[in-house]
This record gives sequence, structure tokens and C-alpha cells, in this order.
Amino acid sequence: MTDLWTVGIILALAAVTVLARGFFFISERDWSLPRWAERGLQYAPIAALAAVVMPEIFTVQGKLIQAWDARVFGAIAGVAAFYWRRSVLATIGAGMLVYLPLHLGLGW
Repeated sequence: MTDLWTVGIILALAAVTVLARGFFFISERDWSLPRWAERGLQYAPIAALAAVVMPEIFTVQGKLIQAWDARVFGAIAGVAAFYWRRSVLATIGAGMLVYLPLHLGLGW
């Protein structure tokens, strides 16, 4: 059974999360972000995606790759598809269409 300290910590973390996320709804005043902040937030999803994907492409267990493998070719195909179609779905699709046969078929 969970002890009282653990339950208290979970409840405190939940309260902080609700307060932080609901802060803008609790206020009586209308909030508006400056234009520079709105513009910066437009790039947040792609920046987060890059932060997750790039280390996976260029490193293996924290060390830089020594030779090109299926991940690099899949990434190149994804970048080319993005510049051609300007679609995230096309980017993912093209990258996986190149990556999977190389990885599963050739064992790269």
C-alpha cells in the first residue's frame, strides 16, 4: 500500500500542475502574448521534434555514428520530402519508406 508521504507528494504535484496550466483561465483579465512570443511559439513543435529525432539519427548509445546507416538515409529522404511537399506527414512517410527496407531488409 502507498504511504501517506507519497500520496501527499502526488497531490501536491497535481495541484501545482493544475494551477500552472489553469492560471490563464483563473484570471479575470484577458491575456495576450506579445507578437514575438506568438511567433516564437509557432516554431516550438518542430524544435521539439528536432530535439528528439536528431540525436536518434546521429548517435548510437551517446556516441556519434562512424558510418552512414539506414537512419541517415531515412532522414535525408524525409528532409527532401518536406522541401518538396511541405507536409509533416509526407516527411514521416518518406523517411519511413526509405528507413524500413534498409533496416529490416538489409539489417542496417
